[in-house]
Amino acid sequence: MNYGIALFPSKKLQDLVNSYRKRYDTNYALVPPHLTLKTAFEATVENLEQITKELRQIADKSAPLTISIKKVSSFSPVNNVIYLKVEPTEELQELHEKLHTGSLESQPEYAFVPHITIGQNLSDDEHSDVLGSLKMLEMKHEEVVDRFHLLYQLENGSWTVYETFLLGKDCN
Repeated sequence: MNYGIALFPSKKLQDLVNSYRKRYDTNYALVPPHLTLKTAFEATVENLEQITKELRQIADKSAPLTISIKKVSSFSPVNNVIYLKVEPTEELQELHEKLHTGSLESQPEYAFVPHITIGQNLSDDEHSDVLGSLKMLEMKHEEVVDRFHLLYQLENGSWTVYETFLLGKDCN
């Protein structure tokens, strides 16, 4: 089964992102707005007990994170994905790295670029038009995120939460 690890932003930010995603993101109905910490990986039911144990330990030792968004950006010309750029922080980078160790050890396919997708699978012209108009918007948002989620993929391609991990239990 496929699993992934993500942060979900506040409802306020999810509502804003969804106002664009429903028009520009082909995966709109499959997963809520999120910041991917670990892309899809395979795991068996037998592996899951060890994985969740390690995720609890990582969460306990990781403080809540502040995410800050200041602009809209794109992965073009590599692909036509438009996203809210989450300012990279040391804490976010460390959490990402921890989620690629132990029983989750893997080499990420791409460099970690914290972001929340707004649109994807757009034609070149549509990408250019949408990116141009969204870049004119003033994007300033900051919030504290105090949990991450282990997700699993259903047969229809949608993702749902398997378990939620609160950050910072052992940080005080």
